[in-house]
Amino acid sequence: MNWFCDEMPGRQAASGLTTAAPGRLFNRTEPQVRHRKSRTASIMPASVMPASVMPDESHPAPNANRRRAAFFDRDGVLNEDIGFAHRPDQITWMPGAREAVKRLNEVGSLVFVVNNQAGVARRLYGEETVRPLNRWMHQELQAVGAHVDAFYHCPHHPEHGEPPYRTACACRKPEPGMLLQAMAEWPVEPKGSFLIGDRDTDLQAAQRAGIEGTLYRGGDLDAVVAGIVAGIMARSTDDVATGG
Repeated sequence: MNWFCDEMPGRQAASGLTTAAPGRLFNRTEPQVRHRKSRTASIMPASVMPASVMPDESHPAPNANRRRAAFFDRDGVLNEDIGFAHRPDQITWMPGAREAVKRLNEVGSLVFVVNNQAGVARRLYGEETVRPLNRWMHQELQAVGAHVDAFYHCPHHPEHGEPPYRTACACRKPEPGMLLQAMAEWPVEPKGSFLIGDRDTDLQAAQRAGIEGTLYRGGDLDAVVAGIVAGIMARSTDDVATGG
């Protein structure tokens, strides 16, 4: 198994931010992950095939009306990064984080969380703690009228732990596997989609997946998202006006 997903049933950029331009969505050297089950096909070897845990199988098919998506790193973006947080009592939301998710819900964007969970490979905690924490965070978001469509996590590390967690996988950022799987399982429109992370590896993953990336250095996350959304809307208006 490689990377894992908990799907959640749903329903002005600040100074110091760095935005990375998107790269190609796919090329022949990057893993291509298509929809699971009848559409599961991949150029990846079987030892690094993706696996998903989906509590709700009712999400839209990839060929449904395509929507922009926002991808969030977790620790250091949605919540304070204390190092290997894995319990609700260790989570302190970043300023404006829940409001940022709600803003994206209201404009019709898909919202995903994509995070490396190397604490699993390091044996600091087990995978059985990851999904309950995701569900707790989702409940916290629902309390303010927000939701995340799916949480993806990578439990691997190339140097720590034991197999199967000690492996050079295709999902640990800066590799784009988690993003590509979300794009395969959901009707994501890459143009206008973006990732917000707090490390260069987050931006590299975004670029390799063909979307924009923004480096978040703290502050009001809702204000950051508002600026990104405003910029996307302005570019969309310009494209319509110029016939682009």
